[in-house]
Amino acid sequence: MLRILVAAPFLFLMVLFALSNPQPTEFKLWATDYAVTLPLSLAVLGAMGVAFFLGALLLWMSAVGARHRARRAEHKVRMLEAQVAELKARKPAPPPSLAPVLAANQPVLLTTGR
Repeated sequence: MLRILVAAPFLFLMVLFALSNPQPTEFKLWATDYAVTLPLSLAVLGAMGVAFFLGALLLWMSAVGARHRARRAEHKVRMLEAQVAELKARKPAPPPSLAPVLAANQPVLLTTGR
């Protein structure tokens, strides 16, 4: 819905531009005898379309590197998580501790051999 609200004014302006500029314009290729006659609006809108797609292609090409780095980082995270799980599975049981004795806050008597 938001796309339609954003695109509709631009499409309306493009149609107005095309209807306002119907005069034929001749485009020639300098070194050859090749020439084409197009309405001015079609030539301008076509040039804008080509520029838009070239810009999108450049943006996509620059994002390829970022996507590659992200995939590599995700693969490394999966490997490290598997390694952590393996190390946790191999970890021996902890030795019995004195924590229950110390947790009771009872004084510990140290005796000397006398």
